[in-house]
Amino acid sequence: MEQPLSQKLEIQTDAALSEKPSPRRRWIALGFIVAFWTFMAVLRGASGILDGEDLQQGQALREMLKAFSYYYFWALLTPGIFWLSSRYSIERANWSPRVLFHAAMALLVAMGVQIYYSVAYHAIEPPPHRWPFDPLADLLQLWFFNDLVVYIAVLAAGFARDYFVQSQARREETVQLQAQAALLRAQLAEARLQALRMQINPHFLFNTLHAVSTLVERNPQGVRRMIAKLSVLLRHTLESSSEQEVTLEKELEFLDNYLDIQQIRFQGHLEVHREVQPEVLSALLPNLILQPLVENAIQHGVSKTDGRGRLDVRAWREDERLCVQVRDNGSSFSGDGATSLTEGIGLSNTRARLQQMYGDAQSLTFQVADGGGLIAQITLPYHTAADLRAVVAEGV
Repeated sequence: MEQPLSQKLEIQTDAALSEKPSPRRRWIALGFIVAFWTFMAVLRGASGILDGEDLQQGQALREMLKAFSYYYFWALLTPGIFWLSSRYSIERANWSPRVLFHAAMALLVAMGVQIYYSVAYHAIEPPPHRWPFDPLADLLQLWFFNDLVVYIAVLAAGFARDYFVQSQARREETVQLQAQAALLRAQLAEARLQALRMQINPHFLFNTLHAVSTLVERNPQGVRRMIAKLSVLLRHTLESSSEQEVTLEKELEFLDNYLDIQQIRFQGHLEVHREVQPEVLSALLPNLILQPLVENAIQHGVSKTDGRGRLDVRAWREDERLCVQVRDNGSSFSGDGATSLTEGIGLSNTRARLQQMYGDAQSLTFQVADGGGLIAQITLPYHTAADLRAVVAEGV
């Protein structure tokens, strides 16, 4: 069974926080450790040389050997201390036992370093400069106190390093989750739009077939022409099923085929006038967005008039907005009749698609025209395919 999305995201979060560093990062970290302790060894060796008033032959070399043997021993211990700081972080629950554990480890390591340095000192320094070899006396005199301070400093550096790594991992995980959330929102919007399209297409098909059926007996030749036009419409619908936006020019081509069917249905009693600015033909708008408006104008306007029906389709640019208008000369609406318009599947899905794609930057309005009829107008942000490519290029 597939895991729930929330569980997947939790697993990915844990994986990101517990992800092991790459070998390259390990080598870089080791390089920093060696470089730091080398710097400290050079400082201590140089300090010992400068403090010596009467350096004997080879004393400078011995000072450097003592410094490097001491600090390189700390370099060997540092990765282990960093591991302890990561494994037993005091930020987690039950921090008090962890503090006691680190305190015990600090004492043990500091004592161990002091014993090691005593051995190294007596191996490097010839008599009579070496002190009596008694590591136990060195421990009782608390000579390891300086090593205790060094251990605490290294442990603090490990805590800081671990906090930084976890902070980076959380930041990367946050970016990843934001990207996944954006992708999920886009997929959800796509699914909703596709669902609306699936509702519109059968609705459009059923209404067109109904128009065909009205002429079966009266005009068989017209029916054949309508079926041919319908096949063109269906082919267009299938070929553009994956496109959410098309150019206004392509949308008008589809609308022309649909209106050809209606022209046959009304047998010359339908006039269609188009007024479209040439510069807006490349503007993008939702696929099959005008057909429901024209269908509504025919069903509630043109088909209700006693005389010759008329449809006006206009499109123009108004600043940064595209305006498309469909007007009929029907008599079904008068006065404030537009406010009482009942939106069926076609119109309600048209409104939902516009809201889903453009949010509050769009509008679908209806108003009664002077002299009768209804005006349906869509307003949405003006954009073209070139604009979208420019935005993508800037994002890259």
